[in-house]
Amino acid sequence: MRKRISLLAASGLVALGLATTPAHAADPVFTLSGPAEVGLRPHPGPSGDAHKTTVEFRVDNTTGTVFDKRSTFTIDLSAFKGIADVTLLKDHSQGCTQTATAVTCAAEGLYPRASEVVTLELSAAKDSKLGASADLTMTGKTEGATFKQATTRVKVGGPDLVLEKAALKAKMNPGDTQGLPIVFANAGTESVGGVALRIDTTHGMDLVEKYDNCSVEKVSDWTTGTVCLLDGEFKPGAVYEVSGALTLKAAAHAFHDGIVYSVNAAGKEGKEPAARQQLGKNTAGTGKKLAVTERTPAKAALRPGADLDPGNNRHEFDFEAKNSADLAADAVSLKGKAGDTVRADLGFRNKGPAWVSYAHLGSGVARTDIVIPEGAKVIKAPAGCEGVEADGTSRKQNAGAPRYFCWTDSELGEQEKVSYPFELKIEKVVADAKGSVTVDGWAPDGIQVQGFDPNKANDKAAFVINARDAGPTPGPTSSTGSPTPKPSSSTSPSPSASVTTTAAVTGTGPKANGNLASTGSSVGPVAFGAAVLVAAGGLLFVAVRRRDTGRA
Repeated sequence: MRKRISLLAASGLVALGLATTPAHAADPVFTLSGPAEVGLRPHPGPSGDAHKTTVEFRVDNTTGTVFDKRSTFTIDLSAFKGIADVTLLKDHSQGCTQTATAVTCAAEGLYPRASEVVTLELSAAKDSKLGASADLTMTGKTEGATFKQATTRVKVGGPDLVLEKAALKAKMNPGDTQGLPIVFANAGTESVGGVALRIDTTHGMDLVEKYDNCSVEKVSDWTTGTVCLLDGEFKPGAVYEVSGALTLKAAAHAFHDGIVYSVNAAGKEGKEPAARQQLGKNTAGTGKKLAVTERTPAKAALRPGADLDPGNNRHEFDFEAKNSADLAADAVSLKGKAGDTVRADLGFRNKGPAWVSYAHLGSGVARTDIVIPEGAKVIKAPAGCEGVEADGTSRKQNAGAPRYFCWTDSELGEQEKVSYPFELKIEKVVADAKGSVTVDGWAPDGIQVQGFDPNKANDKAAFVINARDAGPTPGPTSSTGSPTPKPSSSTSPSPSASVTTTAAVTGTGPKANGNLASTGSSVGPVAFGAAVLVAAGGLLFVAVRRRDTGRA
């Protein structure tokens, strides 16, 4: 009997524990961030005035929800007396105040993204000594959350790589080559232990030579990056030049192309550490290494640090190759009876030979103007297509429009096919109902004549439903290498409907995003569960506790 009472008592205690110990989420953790290190040009700077450097601090909320409580942020400035002068950057310091010893900022809420807290302007103090350093540390405080602090090392003096702008010719023909001279100097006060030379080229411009200390990677569908790691000590006051050949070649499909080239301390900037890991994987194994030659005597070397002025490490250059691209609209013929739902892939193809990029203008390459045949109604239009009235004016409803404008992205590959999948319902049969598909140029200020397309005869094609003289009607022709969005399983034509299109051209250029931008990210809390199983005379006790964590 006593044992039975003890078991019941234990059961009651466990039940009480279940009732009085609720599961709860841990406080979220937000991450503060800033640059790891900045260098200040010694006072007063080459112009006679103090050279200012900006430092931005941010807070990252990766919880996926808005944190609606007030947060305060503090940066201690007490260690900077005699080392650096610190001020708030105008228009980047809302909600912030500054005293002689601290900067304090407040935020009423934190949105689920990385947000700027404050940007500071720093310059070396008048009597500061070369090599003097201190830490800028930002901390955060709020109710119901914690912050990971951010620390930026600030140092007076450092290396300053300066890249000379290469004398390149803009006008080229497909197949032309020209050399890319690389000359740079260290205008700072400290040595650099290794330099990373990066050259990014667009789709129509190639870098001919391959070296074992250079790694090649595909940056995007339309850009290739080459990073060459140049070993050695690059001393202050010295000028260096790359002695190996670097040759740029315009491809057969070159048109409006460009390059971006830069030098940075190896391991300090961008993707150079990753590039070092890739050496041996993305190289040709030629046995040749890109070499560097010093032009002038160097001053004494000091310890390496952050670049004093990263803005002079990089240059861009645009090329214009004499070339053309022939955009040709695709004719489409559909057949069906009243009530049928049919699918039509409407668009055009680039017959080349050039690819076209308007990325520097922020504009799409081309617009497709689609006129819907009589008797048919669009029940589903693809993204990137806008329904308009018959005269081209805007309308409220996108579905059921008599006319559509569809835009491409800012890049169009050579031999690329662009298709826009429409679903239409044949409301009534109209024999030989005719619409059209027209491809034309598009610019930010409106429609313009395409300077790159000399053949205007194929810019417009027929879009016909139930043509009187239609012959055999094979199923839709599929193509690859185009930016056509994938149709859903519910978009198939009915068995009684058929479609005839002009022969499709399979794209041979890089796969583009076309008229649809696709982005994806998965950022969310991670749930941790723990289960404890206690057997006491058949008693089962399970406790689960969840904790949400943020991701830096």
